[in-house]
Amino acid sequence: MEMVEKALHIASKAHEGQYRKLTEIPYITHPVAVGMLLMKAGYPDNVVAAGILHDTVEDTSLTLEDIKLNFGEKTAEIVAGCSEPDKSLSWEKRKEHTIEFLKTASKEIRAVACADKLHNIRSIRNDYEQVGEEVWKRFKRGKEKQKWYYTNVVESLGAQGTFALLEELRNEVELLFH
Repeated sequence: MEMVEKALHIASKAHEGQYRKLTEIPYITHPVAVGMLLMKAGYPDNVVAAGILHDTVEDTSLTLEDIKLNFGEKTAEIVAGCSEPDKSLSWEKRKEHTIEFLKTASKEIRAVACADKLHNIRSIRNDYEQVGEEVWKRFKRGKEKQKWYYTNVVESLGAQGTFALLEELRNEVELLFH
C-alpha cells in the first residue's frame, strides 16, 4: 500500500469516533486536511504521511514505535516533533514548549506543524464567521491566549526563514486576530 494511502487508513481507524472540539465534525477531517495542505505545497510522501498521522500519538492508542514500524524512522521523528511531550503539564507550559521547540525544529517538522496550525486557524475563522465571538467559548483559555499562542507560533516557525505555508498562516492569524 502506498505511504499516503496507508497513513489515511491507519489514521482513520485510530481517530474513529473522535470529533473536532465541540462539533459533530469527525476528527479525521483535520489530519486529512493537514495532509492535503502539505501535498498541495509539494512536500514528499513521508511528510504528507506525517501530517496525516500528526495527532495519532497524542490522541489515540498508536505509539511512535507503531509509526516507525509502518512508515520509517523519519516519519516517526516528524510525528514525534509535532506531539506534545508531556500532556500532564498546564496548557501554558505545553504551548511555551511548542513555541520554543519550533524555533530550531527541522524544516519537515515545521512544515507539518504549520499545516496543522493553518488548518486549525482556518477552522476557527470559519466558525467565527458563523457564530462570532461565541467561538472563543470552545477554548478554555479564550481569545487572548489563542492570539498569544498563534502569534508566537508564527514567529517561531519563521525563525529559520519563511516558506509558503507560513505566509498563509501569518495571513490567517492576522485576519482572525486583528
